[in-house]
Amino acid sequence: MKNLFILIFFLTTAMVSSSVFAQKDPKAKTILDGVSQKYKSLKGLEASFEFSYAEMVDGKSQSQNGEIAIKGEKYHLKLPEQEIFNNGKTVWTYIESGNYKEVTVNNAGDMEDELTPSSVYTMYQKGYNYRLIGEKNEKGIVIQEIELLAEKANAPFKRVKLFVDKNKKDLVGWEIYDDQGGVFKYKFNSVNTEVDLPDAYFTFNPQKYGKVEVIDLR
Repeated sequence: MKNLFILIFFLTTAMVSSSVFAQKDPKAKTILDGVSQKYKSLKGLEASFEFSYAEMVDGKSQSQNGEIAIKGEKYHLKLPEQEIFNNGKTVWTYIESGNYKEVTVNNAGDMEDELTPSSVYTMYQKGYNYRLIGEKNEKGIVIQEIELLAEKANAPFKRVKLFVDKNKKDLVGWEIYDDQGGVFKYKFNSVNTEVDLPDAYFTFNPQKYGKVEVIDLR
């Protein structure tokens, strides 16, 4: 009887904890709404960032640096040996390795399940519960940490953490946790929100890259 009581206690506690988190934290929503509204008001954004992936099981990790330009739903991502262009309708993934050059072309709508530099600002609005975990001070900057958990088990990203500069309402980094116990981390090193980039910057121009093999998947 004693063991049964203990089991019921723990099950009840787990159910209460789960139901509490299932609610959308109004404090977190206020923060996320502020970040999203500020992002939508910008003419454009350019940033350098550090990207890393760590396997939680064996502790292995790898990292690289990149650059990103964003304008609404459009973005231009630069990584070592790779560039991705998205003009809102078409996505070009350009890869260069030695003398080999290749670009894969997709419809932007076919990649809706992927987390993009644009959608990270609004992903909380559909399909996620969220809560404010807390605040921490990093080099004099107050960072607010918000956790998102997917409402559906088949969601492509089940757990995401967003890090927000409390005073500037800027997203400064995020983490994505996969099913294998690994975590993808993105952290902005520098951000310029005073840019007004032309639409052509988000469209792949083959004339600038010479002879390129084109793989059109549209």
